[in-house]
Amino acid sequence: MGSVDRQHTTPQLMNRLRMRQVALLLAIDELGTLSAAAEHLGLTQPAATKMLHELELALGQHLFDRVGRGLQRNVAGERVTGFFRSIRGSVEALNQELEAVRQGGAGKLAIGSIMAASPGRLTHALLQLKKEFPLVSMEIAVDTSDRLLAQLREGVLEVVVGRLAPVEGVDCVFRPIDDEALAVIAANEHPLARRRQLPFQALLDYPWILQPHGSPMRDLIEREFRHHHAALPRGLIETGSILTTMNLVRSSQLLGVIPEAVARGHAEHGMVKRLPYRFGHTLEAYGSLVPRDRPLSALARRFLEVLHGGTQATSAQA
Repeated sequence: MGSVDRQHTTPQLMNRLRMRQVALLLAIDELGTLSAAAEHLGLTQPAATKMLHELELALGQHLFDRVGRGLQRNVAGERVTGFFRSIRGSVEALNQELEAVRQGGAGKLAIGSIMAASPGRLTHALLQLKKEFPLVSMEIAVDTSDRLLAQLREGVLEVVVGRLAPVEGVDCVFRPIDDEALAVIAANEHPLARRRQLPFQALLDYPWILQPHGSPMRDLIEREFRHHHAALPRGLIETGSILTTMNLVRSSQLLGVIPEAVARGHAEHGMVKRLPYRFGHTLEAYGSLVPRDRPLSALARRFLEVLHGGTQATSAQA
């Protein structure tokens, strides 16, 4: 490939970039090949090749290296793809804002949250927001932090209540809320349910339900196993759903790990037993996460005010 090394001022670059080029690079990233991306966007392969070349000229950087007959994204390509994901997320957020205007200005707020936040401040903030804005539509997605941050990056969610997790292309402002303890739960009739003290080794005699690999809670549990020089149990059930975990635990000898605040409430109602085991490691504090380079709606700003009640924000990159 010939050299395309040049620099542009930001206004020049904005004049040269086209959204169709952004869509092409993201399609290559998701589908793996230029030909598949071209088909997805309804382009011929020559047209897609020309568009990619024009994009590289506009940026003054090659984005791919040739490997055999294919293309492999280089360092510049990785960086540009990350920024283009942010652009797509901003456009998605803009689309949601415009849809709210078309519907009469009532607005919609899309929030993601880990389960640990639900029993306390999150519930209070949502109810307060609903009281102030009765016609507002609210969508609350509950999942692990890494999956929620991926949706935040894509513009599907405007605010996440969770933890910083290693998700590519997520640059956030993080405001801590609270620490989160974990609890091991079992069925009321479980053989360990009546124990007053419980060494870690006793837990290894039973099958486990854990969150998927990559989530902060799963990472902590794996550290706990390594600390005790124990391998993860074979035949794991993996789910990010606390409801599924609760249902499976109540009907079997499976052990589950869920947030202490959630376990306490269910144990008080006689649904499960909190086993007398305490983890030697703790999770980092959870808090609110919003994109650093994307404007927030008035609804999101008010939600954060109620959620935090004056705590300070810090910038962080996941």
